[in-house]
Amino acid sequence: MYNSDTELMFPLRVVPQLQGQRGEMWKALVDRISGQNASTVEQAAFTLMMVKLGGCQGCSVDSFRGMRGCTACAKQTVKRYRGTDADLEGQYQQAYKDVEQHLSKA
Repeated sequence: MYNSDTELMFPLRVVPQLQGQRGEMWKALVDRISGQNASTVEQAAFTLMMVKLGGCQGCSVDSFRGMRGCTACAKQTVKRYRGTDADLEGQYQQAYKDVEQHLSKA
C-alpha cells in the first residue's frame, strides 16, 4: 500500500517536525533550516545530511520504512542517532561543504 508521506528522498516539509527530537543545539539547527531566511544551500545541506543518516537511497515505497513514511523514518533516525547534537551539527557542516563544493563546480 502506498503511503502519501513517502517520497524519493528526505522532504524539507518534515524538518519542523524534527524539532523536539533532541537537545537545544539540534533545535537551533532545525529552527534555522525551517525558517524563512534559510538559504537554498542550507536546506540542500540538511537534506543531504538526512539522506545519508536515514539511508534514503535504499528506501522504496514497498519497504518497511517506505510504508511508515518519511516523517516517522526521519524522527526515528534522529532519535536513534548515537552521537551528540554537536556530532549532528558536524554532519550538517560537512554536508554544507559538500553542497558548496558541488555548486562551485557547476
